Amino acid sequence: MPKADASSAPSTGSHWFETAADHLGATYLRYSFTKGTVQEVDFLVDELGLAEGMRVLDVGCGPGRHALELAARGMQVTGIDISQRFVDLATAAAERRGLRAEFLRRDARTLDFDGTFDAVISLCQGAFGLQGAADAVVGTDGDGDVAVLGGIAAGLRSGGRVALSAFSSYFQVRFLDDTDRFDAANGVNHERAELRDDHGAVIEHDLWTTCFTPRELRLLAERVGLEVTGLYSVTPGDYTRRTPDLDSPEFLLVASKP
Repeated sequence: MPKADASSAPSTGSHWFETAADHLGATYLRYSFTKGTVQEVDFLVDELGLAEGMRVLDVGCGPGRHALELAARGMQVTGIDISQRFVDLATAAAERRGLRAEFLRRDARTLDFDGTFDAVISLCQGAFGLQGAADAVVGTDGDGDVAVLGGIAAGLRSGGRVALSAFSSYFQVRFLDDTDRFDAANGVNHERAELRDDHGAVIEHDLWTTCFTPRELRLLAERVGLEVTGLYSVTPGDYTRRTPDLDSPEFLLVASKP
């Protein structure tokens, strides 16, 4: 099968994830962590009080799995992603299914929505937590994750709610793999992974995931003017109101805009 190194692959964007996403394309939806969409949306509808006709923004929507499911339930959904290929896949899926959803290529670090949405979601490290080592120090000027969360907060109407998932520092350190390199100073995990597209071509790519503690997530939310209403330990496909623990890979932050 064809194989190339990411250093020789064409880069079309300003963020490391774009090259990875453009290469993966529809194969992204074959990963096991994408199979729990319906359960996750069921939980979010209840937790965020979502209803038909509400305006929802999906930040880092990928190929649109959560956005499409919400649109199928009657919500007006806008999905944004830095990968044009993901945007195209989501748009095509919405057209095939006749759903009321639009998908736009946007950099989540420079969002310019202003009080437009009843709710915002950013799940499965959809932009938040994918800023890489250079921007990963929590609480510093220019922090990419602060920019993402600040844009999310700005996009909410007063009283609007947000649900955002982030990888758990506790889980990452507890189950550290030999292929992982964890930067303890910045809370960033770095791995070199093989990514396969839908034609079988493989590239090797560096992946960076910023990991968080519950306290860091609360402080970040407060910094951008959000009030935390829930913070849970979750696993893809098993969203529930579980008290933060050491065994679950992600935290789910739920907050509202005063």
